[in-house]
This record gives sequence, structure tokens and C-alpha cells, in this order.
Amino acid sequence: MTTKEQIEQALIEVLVPGVGRSIVQLNMIRGIEAIDNVVKITLADTALSPGSQDWVRTKTKAVVEGLPEVNKVEVEFIEHKPRELNQIKHVIAVMSGKGGVGKSLIASLTAVALNRQGNEVGILDADLTGPSIPKMFGISTRPGGSDTGILPVISRSGIEIISINLLLPQEDDAVIWRGPLISKAITQFWEEVVWGRLDYLVVDLPPGTADASLTVMQTLPISGVIIVSTPQDLTAMVVRKAVNMVQKMGKAILGVVENMSYLYIPEIDKRIELFGKSKGEEMARVANAPFLGQLPIDPELARLCDEGTIESYSSDAFVALSQAFVQALPKTKGEW
Repeated sequence: MTTKEQIEQALIEVLVPGVGRSIVQLNMIRGIEAIDNVVKITLADTALSPGSQDWVRTKTKAVVEGLPEVNKVEVEFIEHKPRELNQIKHVIAVMSGKGGVGKSLIASLTAVALNRQGNEVGILDADLTGPSIPKMFGISTRPGGSDTGILPVISRSGIEIISINLLLPQEDDAVIWRGPLISKAITQFWEEVVWGRLDYLVVDLPPGTADASLTVMQTLPISGVIIVSTPQDLTAMVVRKAVNMVQKMGKAILGVVENMSYLYIPEIDKRIELFGKSKGEEMARVANAPFLGQLPIDPELARLCDEGTIESYSSDAFVALSQAFVQALPKTKGEW
């Protein structure tokens, strides 16, 4: 008789319409029974329109009926809240305290690095008043879903993304909200989006230590924080405030990344420190955390971000940073 494991493996072929993720990846399978060559499958109806449910039912029956010793397949949908489906092993917040240091860039590159290592990865863009994640990934598609939940948008390489910019009528519309409303929206991104099974969810925090950052620290099960800095004295002073906040909230600082550390001129094989000497090691000592590395000012990276193709970026500095992430970030363990 066909086993439950074989059935679940077959159901990886059933992709949720408009998402490109399977019902297995989105953790929508709520039960599988196989008795006397009859298979009964229970699925969550979360974020699925009636038309999507019909498609998923038909596809589910088709792939399971193709298995050996299966004569009949019954599919039932039941109600579930999105947060009941979400199994996220680690939530990694990327924080600076100072605006303009490339925090969203480091959050995006962190997700890209983790994805290239074979992990299931998502990005929650909590920078509601300055969302830039969709632009860097070349995404303009509105999230799908229904009254029961929101489906994230999938990037070219398979990274799940949710951002307020994907919900606005125009991408340059301003979000003119007070703190409580911003906090509510971040909570909804956590509780009402069907993230499914993820190894890592990277949260891009806005600058500062106010409502949005506080909401993330108190509401989400943060595994650790990556601190982003640049060489300027002013930045170092403000970033210390973010470090103090993280420490007071009792969260682990996984490491410090220094962005815009230098500009490399290949024609003369020289590094120019446009913003002064590196303070990365100093900031790491203040944070009592590893110094993960430096990222230079790279015109190629800037071009890829403008074109929405950050996922194709590669450089020696990024490879070194990716290897540092492997060492510093908590590891995923075992099966789901």
C-alpha cells in the first residue's frame, strides 16, 4: 500500500495558483489517511479562493491517483488561520538604528545567501514607510489570497516576500501612518500571511528604536539580530542605540556587518575609504558579537538593485559574507 510519505512527496507537485509554492511548502496538508486503497486528504482552505480550491482539489486527486494501489482519492478543505500553518524555524531581524546605511540591502543579501545554501527563505519588509525590498527583487505583483489569509509573492529564486509596497495602488504612494497603525500592519504580516514552512524569515526593520522595531522584538520569536553599520562616526553613535535596544530586549546579536566600507578601484588596485577608517571591529566589540565582514561600495550591486536583479549578484566580498552567515546564524535541524 502507498505510504503517507509517498503521498506527501507526490503532493509537492501541487502548486498553489499565483504563488508557485506547493501545498507541502505552504504546510496546507492537515491530514492524510490511506485505508483499503482509498486515500483521504484534508487541506487547509487558508487564503484560497473558491476557484483556487477547485484547482488544488483537482490537481491533488490527479497526482495521488497516479500512485500505485490507489483506487480513489477524497479531498476535503477545512478552515485554518494562517499562523496555524506557519512553521518558521528561525526569524532573523536586520537592524541599524540609522537610516541610509544599506540595511534593506543587507537584509536582501542575507536572504539571497541563505537561499543559495538550499534553505527555504522569506523576507518580511517591516520598513513600512520606506519599503525598498520589492524594487531590489524586481517584484510588482500584488499578493494573492482571500478573506482568510494573504499569500506572499515569490521572487525569481523562490524567496517569499511581503511588503506594504506590494499592496499600494502605486509604488511611490506614501504611507502616512502613526505608530500604532504601523505596528498593527507588521503584526498582520506576521500572523495573516501564509508563510508555510521556512528555514529562515528575514525581517527588514526600519531605522530607529521606536514602535516598529519594538513590535517586531515583542511580537515575533526573534532568533537573533544582524546589526548593520558604516564607517562614519555619526553612524557608529546611532547604531550603538540599536545595540542597546536589542540587549535590553534580551535578544541575541548574531553579528555586525559594515556596509560601504570602501571603494575598490581595479585599474590601480587600490581601496579608497570614502567614509573613513573601518569601525566594524569596534562595533562588534560594542555588540559583543562577531564581526561578519565588510561590503564595499559596488557600482555593479547598485546597478542590479536598480534593475531588480539583486539575486544574480556575486562578488568575493559577498561570498566571504555568505560564509560568515553560515557560521553565525542558527542552524536548521531535522525534518518538519
